[in-house]
Amino acid sequence: MNPDHLVEIFFRFYSDILDEETTETVQGKVVEAEYGYFKLVNIPFYVPKLAVGDVVWAEYSKKEGLLTYRKTVQSSGNSTIHTILLDDEYDIDVIIGVFEELGCESRKMNDQYFAIDVPAKLDYVIVKRRLDELEQEKVIDYAESCLSNKHQYKDISFS
Repeated sequence: MNPDHLVEIFFRFYSDILDEETTETVQGKVVEAEYGYFKLVNIPFYVPKLAVGDVVWAEYSKKEGLLTYRKTVQSSGNSTIHTILLDDEYDIDVIIGVFEELGCESRKMNDQYFAIDVPAKLDYVIVKRRLDELEQEKVIDYAESCLSNKHQYKDISFS
């Protein structure tokens, strides 16, 4: 298998965001084909506890008929924030731009929903402050769906 070849990895899980059992496919790049290890290359929209750069073990499932996630092998240290635009007076691309200026990449699903990748090297306090400001202004709501150990915080208050 070509290591530059992207594959679709199937996930079946309960989504707290959607409040239901759901599925999603996320693209991965081969890390070690013989072990079924793949590095995630795009930001998951709903899958919890996973981020870009995480290495996962996936294998073909006869039941699903797809390459299917089994477990996470290695964390990248990146975090994933799932975000919904609440105020349609704002342009989602402008809000995404706010986080890009902080050093984050985003993946947009539609005009109201997007996922943010917070790189491991980035100080999460800066991102968290901006998320909380926009949430307090009722512009967005968000979920820290995958907060890496590097981005964990204790008793941070921005009031």
